[in-house]
Amino acid sequence: MLEELLSGAWQSIVFGVVGVALMAAGFLLVDLLTPGKLRELIWVRRNGNAALLLAANQLGIAGIVFTAILTSYSSFGKGLASTVVFGLVGLLVMALAFFVLDLLTPGRLGEIICADEPHPAARVSAATHFGAALIVCACIA
Repeated sequence: MLEELLSGAWQSIVFGVVGVALMAAGFLLVDLLTPGKLRELIWVRRNGNAALLLAANQLGIAGIVFTAILTSYSSFGKGLASTVVFGLVGLLVMALAFFVLDLLTPGRLGEIICADEPHPAARVSAATHFGAALIVCACIA
């Protein structure tokens, strides 16, 4: 009983570290997709457009990690590997969705996201990021 409890706690820590690492990668992805630095845009300039896009990205990655863990293989190693793989696939799909949306819309999406004034395109972009993550979640299940 205690051994199972400790094993589960250890696995939770490992999955948690992997999830946080994937969310950090999501932060870096959004930082690459938008001009300027997110740290400056969100925490100094209080840019709502960039914050909304990053929030959707972080929730999307968390959803992918959640789904991968929930449907995980009985083997810890396979479950961990599938979480990493699907997390990275999610990041790639979200980046692709951003580029496709940018191609389909006028202006440069990254510049619109960085604008100080609220812009409806930020909501569309955030929904696109989160929607892409949901597609990956459905592929896992």
